[in-house]
Amino acid sequence: MWLYLAALLGLYFLRRWYKERQTVENLTEKYVLITGCSSGFGNHLARHLDARGLWVLATCTTQKGAEQLEKVTSERLKTTVLDVSSTESVAAATEWVKEQVGNKGLWGLVNNAGIGVSSAPSEWLTKDGFAKVIDVNLLGMIDMTLHMLPLVRRARGRVVNMSSMAGRLACFAAPYATSKYGVEAFSDILRREMHPFGVRVSIIEPGSFKTPLQSKMVEGYKNAWSRASSDIKEAYGQHYYERCLNALKCFISSGSSNFQQVTDSMEHALTSCSPRIRYCPGWDAKLLYVPLSYLPDSVLDFLMRFIWPKPAQGM
Repeated sequence: MWLYLAALLGLYFLRRWYKERQTVENLTEKYVLITGCSSGFGNHLARHLDARGLWVLATCTTQKGAEQLEKVTSERLKTTVLDVSSTESVAAATEWVKEQVGNKGLWGLVNNAGIGVSSAPSEWLTKDGFAKVIDVNLLGMIDMTLHMLPLVRRARGRVVNMSSMAGRLACFAAPYATSKYGVEAFSDILRREMHPFGVRVSIIEPGSFKTPLQSKMVEGYKNAWSRASSDIKEAYGQHYYERCLNALKCFISSGSSNFQQVTDSMEHALTSCSPRIRYCPGWDAKLLYVPLSYLPDSVLDFLMRFIWPKPAQGM
């Protein structure tokens, strides 16, 4: 019996491997819009898809970032400045995309833009701190998607949303994790709604990578502590602050600098005839975070009590 089950499992993975290796035809005629291309994953993906011959429409947060990207890519790649948290900016970018793609529609929308500066315990933060992150990571992504969906639907194309392991496993940085849980929910619903139109929706859930976003977490943590009230500082204590700060620095330094793992996942979601629903690039994601995410909440809570230091006035 076990032999039959092993054979069936082997056939399943062999069939999936074969289907996932089949690529979409006429890729050099297709347009892909990528947000957040000034640096990090978006910049790496834009340069890679440009080298592969696709028509890349890259958005950057600054004109300087756009000019730097144009210098290292071909004339096929076009850039524009975009603030995803501004509906007016998103609307202007939509008109620009329509001019670029014409009647072909938009084959791929990669919602990559994101921030994550509020990385401190929730009690140290403010509503505005949560709103700033959610406005970019979740509401900005939703706004971009709603504006671009008619163009993607016309091309029967793809939507690729950047989430995180924090969208599966909420350990710290509540604003960031909250936004990524929202990304997961929106992506799941969108995938089911768009399936009848032939539009495929994929989610990218990277592990820890050394991106500009992560480098700002330490600064955000320190700023949150400096703004905290005297009561909060007394309740948590200087020892707790320093231990958590060191843990955050260790987490960031342990991240991979090989962006290829993430951009390969994005590329596969855009170019494979059978894209996956979820991609989990990074060995830490596959071997640690994904297995942990399936544990009961009570077990996770128990484990977290041993990982994080106790506040000065904690039990």
